[in-house]
Amino acid sequence: MKLPRDLSGDDLAQVLGQLGYQITRQTGAHLRLTTEQSGEHHVTIPRHASLRVGTLSAILRDVAAHHGLSRDELIDLLFS
Repeated sequence: MKLPRDLSGDDLAQVLGQLGYQITRQTGAHLRLTTEQSGEHHVTIPRHASLRVGTLSAILRDVAAHHGLSRDELIDLLFS
């Protein structure tokens, strides 16, 4: 599945809420999200109007690795 091209940092933070991620800190234009599911995991997301494809891909790859999913499985789970 293709990555969404017009996803903002705030939208991604909201979507990751499905996996138990919650905003724990905001510093400038970045959000730090934390989940306790499958162990503690932190991810930092820029609050840009539209995330670059490489940035989005790296964040999703990190989240997928933590949850033991492939990147495509995670994309299907979050955006289908």
